[in-house]
Amino acid sequence: MAVPKKKTSHRRTRQRRAHDSLNAPNLVACKKCGEMGMPHRACTTCGYYGDKKVLDVESGLAKKLKKQDNKEDDKS
Repeated sequence: MAVPKKKTSHRRTRQRRAHDSLNAPNLVACKKCGEMGMPHRACTTCGYYGDKKVLDVESGLAKKLKKQDNKEDDKS
């Protein structure tokens, strides 16, 4: 097994780790509803991408609520 001959200095260690920091996600406002979201993706609140409606958010929300109601009925 390979063993280093000398201790790695603080400077060399910090130079190696200089690019390991995390960046905050880039958020942009939706043109329709003004909600903040990821760029180049459909808005999760209103379902629009630019000027086109690409997601049916209302039906997805209805499915979630129905699923939650079924879980609550099963627990009772």
